[in-house]
Amino acid sequence: MIENLFPNVDWTKMWEATVETLYMTAISTLFTLVIGLGLGVLLFLSSPGQLWSNKLVNFISGAFVNIFRSIPFIILIILLIPFTKFLIGTMRGPDAAMPALIIGAAPFYARMVLIALQEIDKGVLEASKSMGAKTRTIIFKVLIPESMPALVSGITVTAIALVGYTAMAGIIGAGGLGTLAYLDGFQRSREDVTLVATVIILIIVFIIQFIGDFAVKKFDKR
Repeated sequence: MIENLFPNVDWTKMWEATVETLYMTAISTLFTLVIGLGLGVLLFLSSPGQLWSNKLVNFISGAFVNIFRSIPFIILIILLIPFTKFLIGTMRGPDAAMPALIIGAAPFYARMVLIALQEIDKGVLEASKSMGAKTRTIIFKVLIPESMPALVSGITVTAIALVGYTAMAGIIGAGGLGTLAYLDGFQRSREDVTLVATVIILIIVFIIQFIGDFAVKKFDKR
């Protein structure tokens, strides 16, 4: 029955492409979480009036975030081709998409982290400082726990964006559902292949959103 509805779909290829998309999304989200969180905390702590207040550090980190989150992803992939070839050795396959995915998403998430940290009640921070808490304690016991719902919501939005990025990376042969939809679907005029790949991407997005919403409710103390 399914074969009759989608005669051009190779389900083995579709499954392999789905696994590649999930792999690219999961790994890049993990690195984006770590790098973006670090960048966001640095931006916050180096801003005026904070523990590491430093105009130069704040300017450099802010410029890095603003520049890379402003570059359209498809252009970023092209700009990073030499770096990706040096790092990975090829421009094809899921691993080759990782540098562009992480560099494209981490600054975006860093800005969301900064916004989340800026919304923390200043009284909580002042109380921690007055009690002589170390910077590490303030970061891991105050900043991150207090902003956890916003941080989880932010990484959910970022992960969904990364699913879209993987589809765009497929145009240059990075693998995944994007490559399958473009090469086997669009270029060969097989609309059913493109349709199935799109539906699977939507399902992945819905699952990520569901997990993210569930996690936000668990962390929200209100």
